[in-house]
Amino acid sequence: MGITSTVKNLWDPVEAGRCRDELELRVYTSRLLGREPALVLHGGGNTSLKLRVDDVLGESEDVLYVKGSGWDLATIETAGFSPVRMERLLALARLERLTDERMGLELRAALTDPTAPAPSVEAILHAAVPYRYVDHTHADAVVTLTNTPSGAARVREVYGDDVVVVPYAMPGFDLARLASRVFADEAGEATVGMILLNHGVFSFGDSAEQAYTRMIELVTRAEEYLQAHGAWEVEAAAPPAPAPPLETVAELRRAVSAAAGAPMVLRVSQAAAGRAFAARADVQTVSQQGPATPDHVLRTKRVPLVGRDVEAYAAAYERYFRTHAERTGRSLATLDPAPRVLLDHELGLCTVGRTARDAAIVEDVYLHTIEIILRATALERYQALPEADIFDVEYWDLEQAKLRRGGEPPPLAGEVALVTGAASGIGRACAEELLAEGAAVVALDRDPAVVSLFERDGFLGVRCDVTAEDDVSAAFLAAVSAFGGLDMLVLNAGIFPRSRAIDELGLDEWRATMQVNLDANLVLLREAAPLLRRAPRYGRVVVVGSKNVPAPGPGAAAYSASKAALTQLARVAALEWGPAGVRVNVVHPNAVYDTGIWTDEVLSERAERYGLTVEEYRRSNVLRDEVTSRDVARLVTALCGPAFAKTTGAQVPIDGGNERVI
Repeated sequence: MGITSTVKNLWDPVEAGRCRDELELRVYTSRLLGREPALVLHGGGNTSLKLRVDDVLGESEDVLYVKGSGWDLATIETAGFSPVRMERLLALARLERLTDERMGLELRAALTDPTAPAPSVEAILHAAVPYRYVDHTHADAVVTLTNTPSGAARVREVYGDDVVVVPYAMPGFDLARLASRVFADEAGEATVGMILLNHGVFSFGDSAEQAYTRMIELVTRAEEYLQAHGAWEVEAAAPPAPAPPLETVAELRRAVSAAAGAPMVLRVSQAAAGRAFAARADVQTVSQQGPATPDHVLRTKRVPLVGRDVEAYAAAYERYFRTHAERTGRSLATLDPAPRVLLDHELGLCTVGRTARDAAIVEDVYLHTIEIILRATALERYQALPEADIFDVEYWDLEQAKLRRGGEPPPLAGEVALVTGAASGIGRACAEELLAEGAAVVALDRDPAVVSLFERDGFLGVRCDVTAEDDVSAAFLAAVSAFGGLDMLVLNAGIFPRSRAIDELGLDEWRATMQVNLDANLVLLREAAPLLRRAPRYGRVVVVGSKNVPAPGPGAAAYSASKAALTQLARVAALEWGPAGVRVNVVHPNAVYDTGIWTDEVLSERAERYGLTVEEYRRSNVLRDEVTSRDVARLVTALCGPAFAKTTGAQVPIDGGNERVI
C-alpha cells in the first residue's frame, strides 16, 4: 500500500500571475490544496482571506472571505467564498458561550452579501488568526501523528515553537474560542502554523504563496518524521481479488438497506489496500477505535462493521446511541444504525451510501483512514477520539440541520437499474430518465460508446454483447461490484431486420432475430432473478415489446414473432416471480423513430408497404402525435416507481393510439 509520493509544492508563478486580484489568488491556492487527497478529501479543509473593502456607502470595512458551506476546495470559485464582517466575528470570538444554532444565525447576519453561501463554522477561528491568508487541511500525515497516545508530544518534537498546539475541542464555537485563545497566548514570531489535535493543521501568511508554501512544508515535516521512524511504508500483501459472490453481496445490501430504512448503494472496493486491511488477523481491534478526524464520522460512522452481521451491528449502534442520547438529550428520531463501512475477509472493503457518489466518497475516505491507522500503529498505536466526542460530532445540530435542508431524496435514490441496448434511442433515454430519478444505472450495449455515455456519478457503461453469456455474466458482476445489487431490469436491446415476406425469410435471419430479441433476454432474466429477489423494495422488470405483438404487420414475421415470444416469457416471469414480490410488465411502443432500428431505409420500406409517404407514416396514429424515446422512457420509469407498485403482468401500449390495437 503506502503513498508513492509525498505532497508537493504546486505553486506556479505563471499561473498565479494570471490572477487579477487577491481573491482570485485565494481561489488558486485553495484549488492547489484541494488537488491533493493527502491534504483534503471531498469538501474538507478550509481557506480564507482578509480584505478591506468599501461598502455601498463608500465606507471601508474589514471583511473575511471564508469558504462557504457546500463548496469543495478542488473546484471552488470566487462565488464560493462568503464575505463576513470581521468586526462582528472578532466580537463573537470574545464571548464565553454561544450555541451552534445561534452562531449559524450570527454568521449569516454578518454577511456583507445576503445571497452568499452560509459561512463555514470555522469563520470565527479564521478571523481570530491575525494573518491575511489562512489555510486549513486534514493532512493525513499530521492526523497520523495526533492520533496516537503521545500525539501532542510528537507534534512538539516535530515542530517545536513553529506551531501552536490546540487540544481537541468540538468543531464550531467551542473550537474557535479555544484555538483563538491558545493562539493569542502562545504564538510568537516564529509561529507559522497551528496543529489541532485529532483534527488537522493550519498555516497562515501575509500572501497566498506564503500560506500555501507553509502548509506544504508543515505536512512534509510530518511525513519525513513518519519515514524516519519506520511508519511510512506500511504496504501489506493483499489476498487475490476473486469475483464476489453476487447473491451474497445482494443479500448484504438488502440487510444494510433494511437497517437504514431506505435502499442503499453498496460498493465492493477493488483497492488492494482495502482487501489487505480486511484480511488482517487483528482487524477487529485496529478498526474499532474511531474515525481519523471528526469530519470523517459523518461519512463513515463511528466504526466499521467487521463481517456481515448487520443486525448485530445495528443493535450495538442503537445501544451506543441510547447511551449518549441520554447524556445529551438527543432524540431517537435521528437514529440511522446502518453501517457505512464493512470489512469482510472474503469481500474485502465494502462501502455504503444513499447514492453511488456517497458510497464512492466513503471508499476514498476510508482508504485514507486505513493508511492513517496503519502508520499510527507502526509509529506507536492508533488512538482516535473518545466515543462521547465522536457521538457529539455525528449528531451535531449543525450537521443534522444540513441533512434536513437537503430535502427528500429522488424517488429512486439508492436503487440500481440495468438497461440493455442503452447506447442510443429508447435505451439511452431510459438510462437518462432513471438517473434523473436518482437511480444508479448500469448501461449495456455492443457499441463501445456506451462506456462514456454519461459522465456523472452513479452511471456505469459496460460494453456487452447480450447474446454472449460470458459478457452478460461479466456485466452483472460489474453491476454488483459497483452498486451492490439490482432493483430494476429494463430489457430493451433488440434488432429490427429488413422487411421480408415469409416465403423469402431464411432460417439464419430468423434465428439471428430470435437470438437477440428472445434468447438473450432469457439469459438476462435468469441471471437477474436472484438479485431482483433480494432488492430492498422488491425487483422490477420492464420489457420493451412492440405494437407488433397485438397488431403484427406484413414483412415483419421474425420481429413480430420474437417480440410476441418475449411478451409471453415476461408473462410467465410475472407469474413465477410474483410471490417473491418481483413485478414484470411490458410496454408496447410503436412508431418511435429516434431509435437505431428505424433507419431511413427501413422507414421508406415500411411507408411504401402501407402506401404512405414517410412523413405520413411517422404520424400515423390516432392522436396524430409523434412518440419519442423519452416518452417511452418516462413510462418505463413510472412502471418502476411506486405508482405501479401493485401492477404486474401488464402490457401497456405507448403508440399514440393504433386503430388495429384499439
